[in-house]
Amino acid sequence: MGAATVSGHCAPGFDGVREAFERNFREHGDVGAAVAVTVDGEPVVDLWGGHADAGRTRAWERDTLVNVYSTSKGMTALCAHLLVDRGELDLDAPVARYWPEFAQAGKQDVPVRWLLSHRAGLVAPRRPLPAGRAYDWDAVCATLAATEPWWQPGTAQGYHAVTFGYLVGEVVRRITGQSLGAFLRSEIAGPLGARVFIGTPAEEHASCADMVGQLDEARLAEQFPGAPKPPFTSIADHPLAVLMLALTSIPTGDVNSAVYRSAEIPAGNAHASAHGLATVYGALASGRLVGPATLEAMRRSQSLPGEPDLTLDALAPGGASLRWGLGYMLNQGQAGPNPLAFGHGGAGGSYAFADPENRLSYAYTMNRYGGGTTGTDPRNGGLVAAVYRALEQTRS
Repeated sequence: MGAATVSGHCAPGFDGVREAFERNFREHGDVGAAVAVTVDGEPVVDLWGGHADAGRTRAWERDTLVNVYSTSKGMTALCAHLLVDRGELDLDAPVARYWPEFAQAGKQDVPVRWLLSHRAGLVAPRRPLPAGRAYDWDAVCATLAATEPWWQPGTAQGYHAVTFGYLVGEVVRRITGQSLGAFLRSEIAGPLGARVFIGTPAEEHASCADMVGQLDEARLAEQFPGAPKPPFTSIADHPLAVLMLALTSIPTGDVNSAVYRSAEIPAGNAHASAHGLATVYGALASGRLVGPATLEAMRRSQSLPGEPDLTLDALAPGGASLRWGLGYMLNQGQAGPNPLAFGHGGAGGSYAFADPENRLSYAYTMNRYGGGTTGTDPRNGGLVAAVYRALEQTRS
């Protein structure tokens, strides 16, 4: 911990965000990080600082990319919604309309909507996949297509931590003929000039920060001592069964490796800059990516009031009671005061969201593995609070 050199700019009135960002290095252990905010599509905060490696030999730059874990899901969901907006994807149609093999094991009537809202019951294959299989797209999708759901689809929600990306990504691929990562670059990130990749080109690997700490079996064993490993016969086998299934059944390996960075694992291996994520969410917040009806549908709750999340509630005493939109976490305070803001967080602490009512977007990326997926990491909390204080002051 300690001071870090911070570069970039803040618009007049947003200096409090710089102070909160600097405080993250002094008080919350950030090694390298960036934060970006846009209002009306224009950058009002674009800061970066610290180091891109544990040895503190490489400075974090404006264009530094970093693995953002499940913050990736916001980008993956957006690809699907772009197709909805174009009339090429019907969320209430059976997945099997687009992906016929998915109809196996009683899933012939499961609608696309349940993939996006974590209600399909496909948190994992029935038996864990071997190391390295995560990088074989066709093999994973074939396995999931043949998998019997862990609960009756539609009756419960449970965060599909890794499978989400394959499920939604395969629907996108069947419609467009492009992989999820290629579609993201050609239709969204590329035209916006946003540094966001799912399947990071080899020539960009030198720009990638190393994660300092990562989500792996050792971390899970430390956090959940005594938790058994899959396979399970049912989700009733252990109170942590759904969580362990979701996090360990498709092992992805070292997130700092070249093979991981190059792969497409759309639920969790986007490599992005904060500026890139804020640019995409800024375009979304200002109505430049999808029309008003699609935007409203994306953030309409798919959760029942007080409904538990079978995966994530294990992470929080008393339950997280997360509310899901269509591929997005709906705001419960982690994205500021507007209850209609929506986005997604990632394991370790990254977070990004859109606030259309305030025409605002926000993204925080970092490489020191800290808090969880839901945006409740104190580093993110301090930054978001500072953003909205500044916004209120500049508008008063």
